[in-house]
Amino acid sequence: MKPLSVGILGATGMVGQRLITLLENHPWFKVKILAASSRSAGKSYREAVEGRWRLTAPIPSSLADLSVYDVIDIAAITPLVDFVFSAIDLDASAIFELEDQYAAAGIPVVSNNSAHRWTPDVPMIIPEINPDHLDLISEQRKNRGWGKGFIVTKPNCSLQSYLPALAPLLKFEPESLFVTTMQAISGSGRLLANAPEIKDNVIPLPGEEEKSECEPRKILGKLCNGRIEESGLVIAAHCNRVATEDGHLAVVSVKFKNKPSIEQVLEAWQNWKPEPQALRLPSAPDPCLIYCTGPDRPQTKLDRDNGQGMSITLGRLRKCPLLDYRFSALSHNTIRGAAGGAILTAELLHAKNYL
Repeated sequence: MKPLSVGILGATGMVGQRLITLLENHPWFKVKILAASSRSAGKSYREAVEGRWRLTAPIPSSLADLSVYDVIDIAAITPLVDFVFSAIDLDASAIFELEDQYAAAGIPVVSNNSAHRWTPDVPMIIPEINPDHLDLISEQRKNRGWGKGFIVTKPNCSLQSYLPALAPLLKFEPESLFVTTMQAISGSGRLLANAPEIKDNVIPLPGEEEKSECEPRKILGKLCNGRIEESGLVIAAHCNRVATEDGHLAVVSVKFKNKPSIEQVLEAWQNWKPEPQALRLPSAPDPCLIYCTGPDRPQTKLDRDNGQGMSITLGRLRKCPLLDYRFSALSHNTIRGAAGGAILTAELLHAKNYL
């Protein structure tokens, strides 16, 4: 099978850098185009990220000398790619318009950005949870008069630690969720070394709280007559930036309509085999959920790289005096929560013949 040609929009940022390293030697996809703002256009990728390369892994040698395109040069980029990942750092309205332009030009867009998350005919995907929402693509194409192009987006990284833990428990009808997240500094695109404000500090993130409370309702919603009927799950979230390099840790309390036993919760987690794992997609961690039995796990530093950064690590399941149960959940925010999650979404799209 000939690999699909891939473009990365926003290739110089942290998510773009993660995409580049994770796609090196990918069996289905080959990066052909790197695009960024006009400041980087025309430079080699090595020159464009000089002094800004944030990862410990080196720049892949096959891409280091590739010339960077301007993301707005759609006419030059689209003939060279089969689809693009969007990780552009622009204001939301500019991203919205640019992603629309790529899709209208016949190019599927897998977006890490928030601009289209609440566009009614754009699915917001966590591949293990709502792969059926990809059926919305046909409605999107019909609404816009698009041919091969479409837009699929992924949700905020802050909820991807705990929402996959909830998915196997939907049969027990969760009604309400109380969550506090402790989010790594890389979620802001930086390293601890260049974020002095986080030293000896915890910083509230009110904008993240709205996303954590609203986005799950779309993801857990039902596709009906070309639209998504949102879930009625009630979520209260507190989101905080903490002094860790990578990894978002969430502490969760949940109430069910049909309360399971602790044994039933553990069994549901252990036996969960969602579609990406059943399809054996290249980036799908197996298992998706890892439960740690130690009373002091998961820990961000020790467990964020489980499943090559794609697994969700759970622990500390116990009774809650306010709701039914409480537990901790951890994911690697720039891998599972961002670049790796986008790649897994693209793999699912390819397996279902959308790419």
